[in-house]
Amino acid sequence: MASLKEEVEEKKKLIATLRNKPWRMKRRLKLLKECQAFVEEFEGALGKGKGRKLYAYKVMMAKKMIKFNRDFDNFKTACIPWERKIKEVESHFGSSVASYFIFLRWMYGLNLVLFAFMFGLVVLPEVMMGLPYGSIPRKTVPRAEQDRAMDISVLLDFGGYCKYSILFYGFYNDERTIGVLQFRLPLSYLLVGVGIFGYSLMVVIRTMARNSDEGGDGGDDGQFTFAFKMFTSWDYLIGNPETADNKYASITTSFKESIVDEQENQKDENIHLRRFLRVLANFLILCSLGGSGFLIYFVVKRSQEFANLDQDDLSWFEKNEVEFVMSLLGLVCPPLFETIAELEEYHPRIALKWQLGRIFALFLGNLYTFLFALFDEVNAKLEKEKSIRNATIWGLNEYYSNYSSYHNTTDIPPPDIHPADVIRGPCWETAVGIEFVKLTVSDIQVTYMTILIGDFLRAMIVRFLNYCWCWDLEAGFPSYGEFDISGNVLGLIFNQGMIWMGAFYAPGLVGLNVLRLLTSMYYQCWAVMSCNVPHERVFKASKSNNFYMGLLLLVLFLSLLPVVYTIMTLPPSFDCGPFSGREQMYNVVMETIENDLPAFIGNIFTYATNPGLILPAVLLMVLAIYYLNATSKNYQNANLELKKKMQMARDEEKNRRNNKENTNQVMQDLEDLLPNRSLLPPAAAEEKPPPVREKGSKSPKVAKRPGAAANGKGINIQKDVSLAAPNPKAAVTHPPGPRGPSGNARGPPPGPARGRGRGTPPSRR
Repeated sequence: MASLKEEVEEKKKLIATLRNKPWRMKRRLKLLKECQAFVEEFEGALGKGKGRKLYAYKVMMAKKMIKFNRDFDNFKTACIPWERKIKEVESHFGSSVASYFIFLRWMYGLNLVLFAFMFGLVVLPEVMMGLPYGSIPRKTVPRAEQDRAMDISVLLDFGGYCKYSILFYGFYNDERTIGVLQFRLPLSYLLVGVGIFGYSLMVVIRTMARNSDEGGDGGDDGQFTFAFKMFTSWDYLIGNPETADNKYASITTSFKESIVDEQENQKDENIHLRRFLRVLANFLILCSLGGSGFLIYFVVKRSQEFANLDQDDLSWFEKNEVEFVMSLLGLVCPPLFETIAELEEYHPRIALKWQLGRIFALFLGNLYTFLFALFDEVNAKLEKEKSIRNATIWGLNEYYSNYSSYHNTTDIPPPDIHPADVIRGPCWETAVGIEFVKLTVSDIQVTYMTILIGDFLRAMIVRFLNYCWCWDLEAGFPSYGEFDISGNVLGLIFNQGMIWMGAFYAPGLVGLNVLRLLTSMYYQCWAVMSCNVPHERVFKASKSNNFYMGLLLLVLFLSLLPVVYTIMTLPPSFDCGPFSGREQMYNVVMETIENDLPAFIGNIFTYATNPGLILPAVLLMVLAIYYLNATSKNYQNANLELKKKMQMARDEEKNRRNNKENTNQVMQDLEDLLPNRSLLPPAAAEEKPPPVREKGSKSPKVAKRPGAAANGKGINIQKDVSLAAPNPKAAVTHPPGPRGPSGNARGPPPGPARGRGRGTPPSRR
């Protein structure tokens, strides 16, 4: 039974390690079937006595659990959205292009969670428990706008019924509690608006920390890169022809990536010329950034002037000038930057990071220029709103005084005015939300039209007109387009920054972005597989997407600033939104603490917001960050030292093996220089003594002789290589001969042409 159990364990071990055996697939499958059949047959018989059935049951459940875990892992892999599409793109275009689609999928998951927060805690309570449309002025289209409220042109500009809907800030009621559940909508709106940033910050930092373990910049750090790729890249479990083609393309692409890395490591350059060209390229790009910022500020100021004119007299371009110019700059500047970057001749991976940084600076400068100009318009709307509010208060006071004096009563009913006829303020929050929604929609339109015209139409022209054209369209102009990694990544990050900033003023913007990301995945995957070709210089992407995440983290921080400025500084509109009637938006938190929570919690909150506690806490956080940063640097240095020691150990082992081989070769050469052993007299035959068997021993005792071990086990410890001739093992019966120039004291002289140049020495004259 013990031998059977041992054999079963050996079969199990063989099944577990069969994939690593350097055997043919036919032999592997045959052994696998034999081992599985043996284990199935004899494993249940290993139980003893009464525990035999229990043991068989445990073995069966262990097998079931292993199968369940394997199936569950396969199920989790199958549930990863768009995994096959991304793998197909990676096999044909490399990991750099696939990293964009992985980043797009990650952004889609993040926005799904943000949409769940916004829809579940803000939109749905207002729809289910709030007042219906037309009940109050903020939920009713004004009388002057009702005639054109359903026009397509008005709806495309997000006016009319879109403006007074759940998409925007102004629709939500300012009552402390709504519905039967007494849901605190203003508090929920504020906490969700700030919580979106907190959750996004937590997720981005956590993702960066997880990716930092993978590390690396995409280069090949190990040795024998090409040998490993050649002999270990293929997956022998592939059974689908399409998957095999994708794997073949993936291996070819990985070879191209490694070749580019190796070429860049061995490239020589003229350092002075390179520095001059890089300075020139950066100067041209700075000029482009400054010009784009000035252009956006100019068109925003013009749009403010157009807002004071009659909208019927304005053309479509004048109404949408800001969005058109910003989209046009985002379309034209990245190719311009890429053309200028050709002067620098960076490695493709480094060039991509510079390109990303420059387009990021372009988008961020354009966005903040837009925001500065927009806040100028907000200040103007606040002044107008203040005058309307004062006029409204004066009118109500006149109504109450006239009614009281005329009817001689203090029980004054509210004025009977239809909600559509009430005079309203401009509601600057809704105006800001409309601008962000229009920017997002125009960005979607420009992106999709660029793919349709710039990639698909271009590929159609090259494909079908190449046969009848004057030159080769595929090799020359216009050729097939390459996938613009930097422009697409920065467009995605820039769009997410607009979502973070605009979600506070337009809660429906997050849902719009979810639809945009969902359609972008299918649309861009189709475009890249059917219209684009791989990059001329294919390069390996970073093993972690922390560069993308770093840009996203910076955009998140910069997107938080305008929202915090709005909450803490600007007064909310008096007649729209959940914070109307309050001096500041954050006062809703103070109201909740004073009215709904115990008094000691209010005291704790007051002490926690004391600057005397905030400043030491911030200082402690800074010191903790400094300590952790220093500790991480020490760990990095220790890891580098360990890597160096491991490399040195590998080099020493390699040198030791090489030296051993060289020493053996030298020994062989020296042995060839010795006299020919065939001329030596034969050794006298020795009779082997019979083995002496000791008392109580099971093995014979070997007699001692030259070459035998002292312990009697018959192990020959004589060295294989010897510099002396072998001992003839015969008695010496003659004295040594005289020494002479041709004499050889160790044996007869060699004949002519024996050995390596050991003939008779030349005669002396």
